[in-house]
Amino acid sequence: MRVFVPFLMSCVLAGCTPAAEQPAQSLDDAKTAIRAKIDDYTATVGSLDMDKIATVWATTPEVSFIQPRGEQQGWDEISNVFYGRVMGQNFTERNLQLDGEPSITVYGDSAVALFEWVFDATRADNGETIQTRGRETQVFVNIPEQGWRIVHVHYSGPPVTAAGEGF
Repeated sequence: MRVFVPFLMSCVLAGCTPAAEQPAQSLDDAKTAIRAKIDDYTATVGSLDMDKIATVWATTPEVSFIQPRGEQQGWDEISNVFYGRVMGQNFTERNLQLDGEPSITVYGDSAVALFEWVFDATRADNGETIQTRGRETQVFVNIPEQGWRIVHVHYSGPPVTAAGEGF
């Protein structure tokens, strides 16, 4: 949230407009590039290839990640805690897949992607296989000479919709 609110404020102050007002070709190119980054992101959860992960994220102190087990602020925490400890130490096998197509909205040199996912993994402590489902918001920025990079991720479980649940 610490990154997302300043991002939104800068967008408002700079007069960002929805991508629908941009030329169609640049919008299509941006959405294609962001979709490819989402695919790279899901692949890196399985591979834990830190060189590849560093091409998906902006590797700066301002990036942030909110997930059910905590919040990481900055590239060092995201790479060491989320990828290193949460994914690397807890699971011997990991497979993150999208459950449907993402919704991508481009605002000039920034964008927001929303999607649902399925995560299949094998626990390192007991060999048990698990499957979890969730949804995710990713905020991207188009960085000169680097391209689209994730600057914020927020993920949570599926919506709670049964009577008496949620609110």
